Amino acid sequence: MSSRSLPTSSSSLQLASILVARFLRSNNYTQTLDAFIREAGLPPDAGQVSGRAGSRSVDGWTIEGVIEEKKAFDQSLKFERYGEGDDGQEEKWSVPAPSKPTIIQTPSPSNLLSVSVEPWQRSRGADGEEEETAAVSPYIVATGADRRLNLFKTADGHDIATSFSGLSDSPILSHASVWDGKYHLITNMSGQLLLLRDSQILDRRKDHTKYAVKVVTYEVKDEGEGPSCNVWIATAGWDAKILIYRMTITPEGSISIGDPVASIRLATNPESILFVRSTEESGDLMLLASRRDSTFLYFYDLEPPSTAAGLEGNKPHECRLLGKQNLAPHSQAWVTFSPSCLALSPHDPGLLAVATSTLPHMKVMIVRLLFPSKESISGITVALESASLAEPEPQTQASQARAELALQNREDAAILIQANTLAPQTAYSTPQVVWRPDGSGLWVNGDDGVIRGVEAKTGKVVATLKDGHEVGSKVRSIWAGWVTGNGKEEGQKREEWVLSGGFDKRLIVWKV
Repeated sequence: MSSRSLPTSSSSLQLASILVARFLRSNNYTQTLDAFIREAGLPPDAGQVSGRAGSRSVDGWTIEGVIEEKKAFDQSLKFERYGEGDDGQEEKWSVPAPSKPTIIQTPSPSNLLSVSVEPWQRSRGADGEEEETAAVSPYIVATGADRRLNLFKTADGHDIATSFSGLSDSPILSHASVWDGKYHLITNMSGQLLLLRDSQILDRRKDHTKYAVKVVTYEVKDEGEGPSCNVWIATAGWDAKILIYRMTITPEGSISIGDPVASIRLATNPESILFVRSTEESGDLMLLASRRDSTFLYFYDLEPPSTAAGLEGNKPHECRLLGKQNLAPHSQAWVTFSPSCLALSPHDPGLLAVATSTLPHMKVMIVRLLFPSKESISGITVALESASLAEPEPQTQASQARAELALQNREDAAILIQANTLAPQTAYSTPQVVWRPDGSGLWVNGDDGVIRGVEAKTGKVVATLKDGHEVGSKVRSIWAGWVTGNGKEEGQKREEWVLSGGFDKRLIVWKV
């Protein structure tokens, strides 16, 4: 129910007795009250209100209040959507799943802001390597409020490999690895975007005026002579802007981020961004974005406009909005939630998991993306230009309403799961959702120190990771995926991990 939740089962019987006594006392059923107190073994003053009506204690509840809470809870259930379980074992929550916590000792105690497992190519001589260049190995990458970027080994013990303390002038909020771990991109609270090669800073830009909260990349391999790669880079900042960069990586020559090639100005701060490739025949690459105080997903074109006027002075062009998809198509409210975190399915490029900003508990959605087509948009533009020269066809209010309802029904049908995770959060929380690597479920964070597992088939919470983070602490960042040892021994088994970092200053790896 609401955040002012009822006590647990250990005190539920006592609560029920006190609520009945309070009801009898407030309605002056004196004889019945005396008989009930005597038979229930309650103290003579049972049911008296102490004046803390707004508290979370027993004194803050009445039978009428419980009934109102139940009505509100039943009303919220009408807006939830769960899948139906069947005998398809391949789609159910797979077992075994990570559940055993191992706390990793960090160099200094500080709130964790970002955690992941990434390939990282160490420079020559690192970790006692005798080769000219150390082999690429997976490392646990963690950043904290102490402005450090720490690398931990994935082998048993999770010893620290190195700690970079002078890379950034402010806490690092996001990290992305490119070119198989040879290069890395980080963003920080100063609005900077940095390009790294191990501990060396190759380039530094400050195009955002406020927090650069997210960086995502998409690599396009060049099929021509010689190995090379074009990397799309997108950064989201709390200056209500998304910036797009395009970087070319070749084995020879120096590389740099370069000036942004495109930008997106939003009405509110961006929440989450992703590069997505359309599942249509065209396979167009787009940027998917969500923003605060909006229930829409926005699709943007990355390519520059066809007219030369859009590229005057080598200024970044404004990305064209291709389309949008409403995650609350039939809602009558101005805004009900924001899609705070987006995650693509590891096996279906058209299936998206969404963690929302709903209060007091996070809701998670699994949505089928409705990709707009660039060709159809261009065709509509030409048709409109042609129609403007002819007599316009009259549009009635009824025809407009039918078209709008058809779009709403299509968007509503695209929502496969819409479920309450019961993960508590506030307006200051950072909802996170990640897929299990086999696609059978999702992991979500919470402000109570618990990580919850949601079955993708039904939307039901089927697992909870406890006894790792402190009770009541905020889990800030989570990651999930396959990990294969330290990458140096043959025949190592692949393990499923969940990695979490929180404001209790704990970095935890959860294993099967």
